Amino acid sequence: MTDNIVLQTLLPETNSLKLFSRGKVRDVYETQDCLLIVTSDRISAFDVILQDAIPYKGFVLTALSAFWFEIIKDITPTHFITADTRQIISMVPEVKKYESQLAGRTMLVKKIKVYPVECIIRGYLAGSGWKEYKASKTICGISLPAGLTESDKLPEPIFTPSTKATSGHDENISFGRMAEIIGQSDAEELRKRSLAIYKRAHEYALGKGIIICDTKMEWGRNSKDEIVLVDELLTPDSSRFWPQDVYAPGKGQMSFDKQFVRDYLETCDWDKNPPAPKLPDEIIKKTSEKYKEAYKRLTGKALV
Repeated sequence: MTDNIVLQTLLPETNSLKLFSRGKVRDVYETQDCLLIVTSDRISAFDVILQDAIPYKGFVLTALSAFWFEIIKDITPTHFITADTRQIISMVPEVKKYESQLAGRTMLVKKIKVYPVECIIRGYLAGSGWKEYKASKTICGISLPAGLTESDKLPEPIFTPSTKATSGHDENISFGRMAEIIGQSDAEELRKRSLAIYKRAHEYALGKGIIICDTKMEWGRNSKDEIVLVDELLTPDSSRFWPQDVYAPGKGQMSFDKQFVRDYLETCDWDKNPPAPKLPDEIIKKTSEKYKEAYKRLTGKALV
């Protein structure tokens, strides 16, 4: 465990630094035309923020997002500027006194107008996709071959968007519905780029012994009206990571992500509405270890 756990930040507002939003995991501050994204150790499941913190989680999500932004930078522009704490302080000097709280868990990014949809790419049959497939042989209206089993690799990765709920649960939607919300041309471009990123990341991760089952991305437009990738990227919060060496279709898989927490909560007598049950210490410890192991395997470096 670590003493450096952050459940919530409370940076004082100044003329040049204001609280922009507080999400399930991230506290976001506005500074001029940029945002300071501070990733806490909060964890959510089924769109409910849990009572417990996961040690090192904020560090992993920040460092891994920065890692992936570099790998896919030729595919699309992103909102990312830096995750280097010294650079952030040089650009936003008023946060220096909070360095110990922000170090390792903070990104400085460009301010972007975000699309009100989430872009989900599925390469394997799991989660809500598996439940829908069992009932209808489809996922979000996309027909799939008969005879697939849980965790099977799909013939090709599929793009299955969802709504981006400000409260309550996100809902899967069809591509057609996404096009109605943001426009046909933008919907097609987000699908194209999201699939390209997933395919590159999937190939890279296989070389590190990890299968990326699925992932979620968010997009927006910048001040130049360019489409850019925002938020986090390919983290254990936004993706399912499976160890390749024990992958076995026909059942649920061991994972290096928060599916471990979801699986525990499914065993509780809980209706998936707040408040969520407290997590046992053993679940918290194992979840933290899984996040750190995902980072180590993908980057080849231990978390510092």
